Amino acid sequence: MIQAQPTYSAHHSNTELVNRLCLQYPKHSSPDILLVNIAQQTLYHLQHKQLCERYIISSAENGVGNQNGSGQTPLGAHCIQQKIGTDAAADSIFKGRQNTGQTANRLTQAKQRSCADYITSRILWLSGLEAGYNQGGAVDSYQRYIYIHGTDEEGRLGQAVSHGCIRMANQDIIALYQAIQINTLVYIYVD
Repeated sequence: MIQAQPTYSAHHSNTELVNRLCLQYPKHSSPDILLVNIAQQTLYHLQHKQLCERYIISSAENGVGNQNGSGQTPLGAHCIQQKIGTDAAADSIFKGRQNTGQTANRLTQAKQRSCADYITSRILWLSGLEAGYNQGGAVDSYQRYIYIHGTDEEGRLGQAVSHGCIRMANQDIIALYQAIQINTLVYIYVD
């Protein structure tokens, strides 16, 4: 596990973190890397080590942690194991990673709550890369069904309100889904 977890911002390129990730995970870090900063509730998409997009997200209401059943967002190095929803309409509702054929109404106000924790539009299913930390046993992110996915509660983005996954706006997850490949490195850290 990489211990140093500095902030990535437009003004500070966080070159040290990105270089270490590229050295440690070479088959997962070219040309794209996704950095998920929990404190900032932001996902940074880098291509060839340069910032190309920044997205507001929501991580877990229960904080960070890798234990199964915790409802927390796991930390550390992951890769995108599967991409689900290629031709789904925006706002499509997924259950058990299957498109239900229904669409969710986007809730754009901060106080609006969904009747369910809908997974919408696209799914990027994460697999941990750090044995004993987020891979294997009771800490396995893939077995915990940790995704980056769309949400109908777009008005709550920027707050830690999910049940462990990384939520994104529907148009943002669709754009990210199209831009990246399976095996892309995803590094989740606390500022």
